[in-house]
Amino acid sequence: MARHEWTSGAWRWRLAALLGVGVAVLALVVTVIRTPPDDGADTAGTSRDGDRVHGTPATPPGPRGPEVGWGFTHTQYSADEGDDTATERVDRLVRDARGMPQDQALMGWGADNPEPVKGRYDFGAMDRRIDFIRASGGTPVVTLCCSPDWMKGGEPGVGATDWSQAALETAPRPEHYADFAALAATVAERYPDVRHFMVWNEFKGFWDDAKARWDYEGYTRLYNLVYRALKKVDKDIMVGGPYLAMDSLDPRAHDASRTVRGSWGAMDQRVLDAFTYWNRHKAGADFVVVDGSSYTNDDELLPDEFAATDKFTAVGAWVRRQTGELPLWWSEYYVEPADGNDERRGWSETRRVAVQAAGLIAMVKGGATSGFYWNPQDEKGTDCPGCLWTPTYGSDGGRKLPMFGLLSRFHREFPPGTRYRSVPVAADDVPNVRVLADDRTVLVVNTLDRTISAKVDGERFEMQAYGVKWLKRQR
Repeated sequence: MARHEWTSGAWRWRLAALLGVGVAVLALVVTVIRTPPDDGADTAGTSRDGDRVHGTPATPPGPRGPEVGWGFTHTQYSADEGDDTATERVDRLVRDARGMPQDQALMGWGADNPEPVKGRYDFGAMDRRIDFIRASGGTPVVTLCCSPDWMKGGEPGVGATDWSQAALETAPRPEHYADFAALAATVAERYPDVRHFMVWNEFKGFWDDAKARWDYEGYTRLYNLVYRALKKVDKDIMVGGPYLAMDSLDPRAHDASRTVRGSWGAMDQRVLDAFTYWNRHKAGADFVVVDGSSYTNDDELLPDEFAATDKFTAVGAWVRRQTGELPLWWSEYYVEPADGNDERRGWSETRRVAVQAAGLIAMVKGGATSGFYWNPQDEKGTDCPGCLWTPTYGSDGGRKLPMFGLLSRFHREFPPGTRYRSVPVAADDVPNVRVLADDRTVLVVNTLDRTISAKVDGERFEMQAYGVKWLKRQR
């Protein structure tokens, strides 16, 4: 059974290439009885011949609260497969990053159809991903998306999976919302050390053509059933939504918000309406999760790539006003528009890292405590713009790339609970740099494509074009 991926962006999903023609993909199908085990029983499930197929640590690692820090999302190809030397290299990289959160989807992005026939489960690929996260010392997070075919109109009892784009963009039918919630509960029982779940992804399949708006009533019904099902498994499980793509528009567009806007554009009012409905009618939430890009839905970076990241601050501030004390997560965030093939190859890695750093700073200033970088690893080759490490399908793979250096250090230096501080920046440097600081560390980003001399926190230094610099504060 092939594993498929469709990339993010509200209207830019695509089906990733399958493994090479003629390459068989083996899937281990396991049948799990959805009843709580006796004390001391193995909750992992067994294969048909009785062999244990999945290991659960005795003590769940990582944060027990609703804030997990800054990490990444696994996509179709990741470090759970490939050359042993390369995968072990990534394992060490991530372990050294001290508990970075890692997100894995339930279906797609490397995971097979979890329930091809009602009551029969295929968790082979999901097991492998969760086990990699455990082995690398990460905090596991699961995105509960997407749904088996029989929940969205496919022929029941067949077990075939339609991996086409149209099928993948389809939400469960209302009569199967409870079935999806039951599947979510099965996942929570299978992986008791997964304490954080995001419900669905970008309202996929919830657009109402007749009303020309999001079907936020339908999503909220699904969310509430999943929320209650997970809490029934374990009241301490952390659940968040609505995972909306916070699309922005040209300020002159018909659906542009009149209140949430800036030099970066204007929020799509239909998105704000959907968020508001969910927030008012949700059964509960332990954190709130959104995603989005700094550019508009027309791929415009307004007024430029660095200033456009101010959108993350504005959106975060608006969300926090709606939800009060709920921690804010960015499930995905993008600062570089994609081309027609949904690839981002137009910038140098130096520029890319600098704008990503500015985006992280902007999210923090908007009140975010956690975020997940979408890791675009390819199957093979060494040219992997924006990847965290080189592909692991060769013995020389799995080597750290600049984005991992930025993300892992950001996670270490600015964990949840950080008390941020203002630091002095020379007046002439204010337009040219982005700065984030706490009591120990200052992160400085040069937004110009030329060398500058900057004075930050009383220290004068040179920065290369699009430079990113970490300073230790003088106490």
